[in-house]
Amino acid sequence: MVIRTWSTSGREWVLDEVVGSGSEGVVYTVEHRPGLVAKLAPLAAEPDVYRLRLESLVRQGREPRTVKLLRGTPSRLAWPLETLVTSGGVIGYLMRDMRRAYLPFERLLLPTARRESLPEMTWGTALRTAASLAILLADLHSEGYVVGDLKPDNLWANAEGRTGLADIDSLQFTDGRRAYPCRMRSPGYTAPEGIDSDVLPDRSSDDFVLAVLVHQLLMGGLHPFHGRPADGRPYFSLDDNVRNGRCRLTDPASVVLPKTAPAADLLPRGLRNLFAQVFGRSGRADPASRPDAAAWARALQTEARPGRLTVCARDERHVHTVERPWCPWCDQQEHGATTWGATGIRPGHSEVSRP
Repeated sequence: MVIRTWSTSGREWVLDEVVGSGSEGVVYTVEHRPGLVAKLAPLAAEPDVYRLRLESLVRQGREPRTVKLLRGTPSRLAWPLETLVTSGGVIGYLMRDMRRAYLPFERLLLPTARRESLPEMTWGTALRTAASLAILLADLHSEGYVVGDLKPDNLWANAEGRTGLADIDSLQFTDGRRAYPCRMRSPGYTAPEGIDSDVLPDRSSDDFVLAVLVHQLLMGGLHPFHGRPADGRPYFSLDDNVRNGRCRLTDPASVVLPKTAPAADLLPRGLRNLFAQVFGRSGRADPASRPDAAAWARALQTEARPGRLTVCARDERHVHTVERPWCPWCDQQEHGATTWGATGIRPGHSEVSRP
């Protein structure tokens, strides 16, 4: 069943196949335009406000500050190109189809999916992906945008380590005197001050979730607040662990993790220090104390340099920091789990430094 929509200029756009859906919207392919998709929001809480939000984003997409964000190929942002409306009054918008250049970000966080989709990806690629995400977030912040609902579901990545962001319609921003807040919350990807709270996010809220995502990228998908409470209390949720500071990096005795979890010391000291600033007591209680996205970008780019990485002598896809004298991924395999490379170890490779 096709859906007919019209843009503000009166042009008709025909939508057909459903390719995704979320809490408020459904994404469709666009007939005869393979590079575009369209999102309709039949469940938008305030349709009139949502329409104004979209019109503002379309207009800002032509302004210098946003044009700068949209430069480069492939585009990093699925920015609204035109607003749409159905005959029934449902509002939506056209955007670029991120699937043509990227994979869903969540596939990078699942070892099996990652091996299927990006078999050549290594920990070095994960560092570049994390740096790219930090740069994207820093660029958005510098132009006055807050993501607010940053999470794997609205992120994209490719084999080169480039990242992209969709669900632009939920960004928090201002247009003149009018503010468009983000009230969305996602379990496991909400800063402490936003958990069970109506407090609006800000850049420091994004910075907290950025650190969560960077940790997941570098630790084989492991969430920094994953684990069963070590004091015997029942496990409720990641958000409950966040509230109570249960994090292996900052309080190793607070949680119990399976033996198959990647070792915490596989992270270089500089990154461990940044994580501690975010996930420790001060970072959870004082948002202003968290390292910002630009600081993460600098640190991650430093660790991704060729001289900072080495390759395991037993498996060429086991890339790790030079600070660690032996391979953390071989250690993990001995406990029955494989994060990078094939499920078996490939002998015969000499240990060398590579990018």
